[in-house]
Amino acid sequence: MVSSPATGPALSRRSFLAAASAAGVALLVSGCTSDASDGGEPVTAAQVDSLADQVAVQQSLVQAYDSAAAANANFGREIAPLADQAAEQLDRLRAASPGSASSSAAASSSAADVGADPRTWLREKVTATADSHAAACLEQSGARAALLGSIAAGLRGHAVRLG
Repeated sequence: MVSSPATGPALSRRSFLAAASAAGVALLVSGCTSDASDGGEPVTAAQVDSLADQVAVQQSLVQAYDSAAAANANFGREIAPLADQAAEQLDRLRAASPGSASSSAAASSSAADVGADPRTWLREKVTATADSHAAACLEQSGARAALLGSIAAGLRGHAVRLG
């Protein structure tokens, strides 16, 4: 690390990147926590309903991961990290959706529904869920749209891994 008398000690590349990352996260967090009272776009009843529907869709996917794992223990161990991600995504959707914590509109599936090829069955469920979130993203605005888009993109990655 070099020091200049006029400017003081120079930052190393790692220190600079760490400081820039921290500043970026702080900016991102402050930008994502605004509400309608500070000039943001108000949330409509249709948007609330749409997001609650997506919570149910994601809940159905979490259940599908559980069913696929129950149908085939080896496959269950393989998909455990993806199942954990799907559950985390569900938690984020619930947090973003007012009043959706008790949503139980999701269809449940069982190991018997999986059939002989759990990988293909689950990949179809993942793809359908990603499609649903991507379509719903267009009905949302701001952080809710970003959340749905991000989850849809993540699920596309799941589908590729299940391919």
